Amino acid sequence: MGALYRFGVSLEKELIDAFDRHIEEQHYNNRSEALRDLIREELLKKKWLAGGTVAGAIVMTYDHHKRELVNQLIDIQHDFQDIIISTQHVHLDHHHCLEIIAIRGNAPDVQKLAAILKAKIGVIHLSLSISAAG
Repeated sequence: MGALYRFGVSLEKELIDAFDRHIEEQHYNNRSEALRDLIREELLKKKWLAGGTVAGAIVMTYDHHKRELVNQLIDIQHDFQDIIISTQHVHLDHHHCLEIIAIRGNAPDVQKLAAILKAKIGVIHLSLSISAAG
């Protein structure tokens, strides 16, 4: 971590009270930690919108008994092998699987991969969680 800089912020009482409740609910130790996370989140959104490099995970559940679904999912992942770091496959029950795909790459490519996977019949749920790549 680089040098720390201190600065003052003026907020309405209602806003700071709401922020303090948020800090307590999220188990932050202080306002500075919460502000750092909010700033990082906003900068990550900006990077995402600008098409920068991001890292994250795609988490999906699907019914592996759907005809040809497993083959389709594997083919799609091969098409995006340049941004897929690793995958983890978990058998949830006789019909359902959980797949966790670690990704790092250009934000639009990551979003495209998630959208293509999500649209497949038999995919029950998919969520994309992104973070900074470095």
